[in-house]
Order: sequence, then C-alpha cells, then structure tokens
Amino acid sequence: MSSDISYTTEEIAKLLKISKLTVYDLIKKGDLPAYRVGKQMRVDAADLEAYKNRSKAAARIDSPPLAERDFPASPVSPPRQSGPRSLVITGQDVSLDILAKHMEKGIPGIRPLRSFAGSLDSLISMYRGEADIVSTHLFDGDTGEYNLPYIRKLLGGFSCMVINLLGRKAGFYVPKGNPDGLSGWKDLKRPGLRLVNREKGSGARVLLDEQLRLHGIPASQIEGYDSEESNHLGVAGKVASGEADVGVGIEKAAMTVGTVDFVPLTLERYDLVLLKKKETQEWTDAVVRIIRSEAFQNELRSISGYDLSLTGQILYET
Repeated sequence: MSSDISYTTEEIAKLLKISKLTVYDLIKKGDLPAYRVGKQMRVDAADLEAYKNRSKAAARIDSPPLAERDFPASPVSPPRQSGPRSLVITGQDVSLDILAKHMEKGIPGIRPLRSFAGSLDSLISMYRGEADIVSTHLFDGDTGEYNLPYIRKLLGGFSCMVINLLGRKAGFYVPKGNPDGLSGWKDLKRPGLRLVNREKGSGARVLLDEQLRLHGIPASQIEGYDSEESNHLGVAGKVASGEADVGVGIEKAAMTVGTVDFVPLTLERYDLVLLKKKETQEWTDAVVRIIRSEAFQNELRSISGYDLSLTGQILYET
C-alpha cells in the first residue's frame, strides 16, 4: 500500500466489516494508531495493514482478533494526576458555563473544562473517554423522543445517568415581519426558499434532518442546505443579513441578534449525560445537587428563553 493513503473511521469500518464504534474502541485502546484532521479521525494504510497482520498472528495462536475483544464496560480512565482533576463538559449553551462556575466553587478538587462540541460528537467523545459531562438535544423522529434513543445506541455498554438541564424553544429564524409567512416544517418545500444550516452532528441539524424525513422533503431540493454555520448565532446572523430566508435554531439566539423574528415549532429537551462509576460518584452526586439547587436555577431563570419545569429530574438511569 502507498504510504500516502489514509482512511476515515467509516472506511475502516467497511474494510474490516465491523461497526464504527468498534473502530473508535480500537483507536482508544491504541490498537489502531490514528490522528485527527480537523474534526475527522484518519488511519494511515500502513498502520491498518500492521493491525491486520497482528490480528492474523493473534488468531493463529488461538487468541481472539483484536476487533472481537469484549466491548469495554466503561471508557478508559485517565491516569492519576496531582492537583485538581479536570472534567470536560461539552456543548455550547451558556447554561453550561454557569454550571461550570458552580462546580468550580462547590466541588473541591475538580477543574471544569469546556468543549464546544455538537450533541452527536459529544456522545461519541464520551464513548471514547474524552468527555465527563455531555450535553445533548437530539430529536428522534421515529419515537418523537429527545436524546434517549441516541444514548441507548451509542452508550449501550455503559452505566450512565441522564438528567434534564432545561428546555428550550426551537424553530425558524426568519427576517423581521416573516415576509414568507413561514409557520411549519412543511413550508420548507417551497421553491426558492434559501436555507442556512448547522453543521453535521449538531442538535439543530438532526432536528432539521428528522423533520425533512418525516415530511418527505428531499434535502437536495432545498437551496442552501449545504451552507453551514457552527452555532445558533451564526445561523440567525445569516438570516438577519439577508443571506438566507430561514434557519433552524433556538429562541435565545434570535433574541440576542434582535434583527430577526422567531417562529417556535418545538420545545426541545436539553439533557446532560454522566457516566456512573465508583470513582466518579462523589462529584456526579455533587453535580446533581448543584443542578437542583435554588442558587443555580435562579441564575438560569434570569436568562430569557429557558423552561425549567424538568430541571434536575433524572430521566434515565442504568
């Protein structure tokens, strides 16, 4: 094989006839060397060939191939370190910054770190042992449920807890006065309507894709579907500047931009996922106490656009 050839995780999964999550597991354990190019993991052809040769050698001495080892019961624990333990919190909502502040003040020996990843990438990063508290708002069109169908699929081998942080209105950003009279997902069928989209893996992108699927609207027929912004403010800003007629996002960004109108379509559930392990129980219990505390919830109430009716409720636990 040429030393210039490399493969994505999807290509590796197809070549080895294993799942993409198993590929991530091999990378996480160091069995398959990989490197990151932007948001994408890649594996060189030479490293893939070396892995296959090792698997064949292991099989010859009656050892199971590396790809067929038992799925890990939990992500690889980080090495012990002196000083505060770093905890990675994923997501882009300002409520997570408030949570991190309360954690830093209220939980001795930990240092919250923020990672601004989308919902799907966040769950994958937790599977790979790269995140400790994951935020997610992923809509499943088949069940009408938020988050749990994705968590069960991606973290099925782990013990975890899902706790609600807040609810947020999601819908359309439209120019002031809503000149196109948009009122629902079916309106995206209209020819000539210019969309600005979110990046793949974000909660808003999954919501849009699921609604397009449910309403039988081909993405290929929507002008601007491939035009992506990395956050809600970016989408609202494109609509405000006249570069797009519609975008999907949360109400708070429309209020921040101020020069767009918002058409509410759904109340999305913004949940946190925490893994349950003996060595993390003390700080996970403390996080739950913080989320349920009056001081934390009062800070959230001071921000427009949040629904706290489920805040602090444990929605799923294994």
